[in-house]
Amino acid sequence: MPRFLLKLSGEALGGDSGFGIEPAVMDAICEQIASVHQTGVELAIVLGGGNLFRGQALAADGLERVAGDRMGMLATVMNGIALRDYLIRREIQADLFSAFQIAGMAQPYQRDDVLQSLAAGRVAILTGGTGNPYFTTDTAACLRGIELQVDAILKATNVDGVYNADPKQDPDAIKYNEVTYDEVLAKELGVMDLTAIVLCKEQNMPLVVFAMQQPDNLQRIVRGEAVGTRVVA
Repeated sequence: MPRFLLKLSGEALGGDSGFGIEPAVMDAICEQIASVHQTGVELAIVLGGGNLFRGQALAADGLERVAGDRMGMLATVMNGIALRDYLIRREIQADLFSAFQIAGMAQPYQRDDVLQSLAAGRVAILTGGTGNPYFTTDTAACLRGIELQVDAILKATNVDGVYNADPKQDPDAIKYNEVTYDEVLAKELGVMDLTAIVLCKEQNMPLVVFAMQQPDNLQRIVRGEAVGTRVVA
């Protein structure tokens, strides 16, 4: 069966405010996940934690980077617990994995265990980033996608693809339907952080950047339709 990895930012779970967990938004996200899961597609999900913890202000006040990153990793686990609960209420079985030990709340991430979970028809929720400071959850998504040999990494954002400028600030911004990783790097398009982009480029991993707000976008992507922007090596 096709296998995809969905990257959801923490801010996406917070709705318009970008903070906390907005029940209506979580319901809408789970409805899209359910529509894809029911077709038999294997789906792993990597979560961010920016809706619960943003370390910039504390960093400016002297918080050490390692401490801030650890707090951010814990925030992703909290989001994972919530997402799993919402999915189970829809009768979709899901397993929660963490990149670091957190007994009683999540299984430790092991590639083979995740593959078994996916093969059993369960959604695999991957939290804790890479388990190391200084790496973003975008990098974690690319790393996990490569490890799990997914067909593509799907990055959900609040815009409908990759533009040559911020479309919220520049009405003349041009959207790319397809762009190469070399162009992303050369034009500094800001799709993901540098480590994540280079990792996907080196491993020839397709990436699709799309807007999760459109209720059928996820299903259209897994059907092979052109949605958002496709980034290729």
